[in-house]
Amino acid sequence: MPYIVALVLVAMFTVNVTVSALGNAPAVGNVAEMVILLAAAVAYSVGILRSEAREKTRKEADETDPAEGPSINTDMR
Repeated sequence: MPYIVALVLVAMFTVNVTVSALGNAPAVGNVAEMVILLAAAVAYSVGILRSEAREKTRKEADETDPAEGPSINTDMR
């Protein structure tokens, strides 16, 4: 979902820049453009962090073999 939000925000920015380049007045001002890009960057970052967390959880689940059970340290040094 965060990737979709980021994509929509970048598309909004791109449309605004295209409209501005064609000679018409931009749909939003400079500050609004900055806020749109900031929100897109935040949404993309959230998506990346969620993906990494999901991958880490999946990797940890794969490393734990349910047949072996939890490991017990028997070293008495």
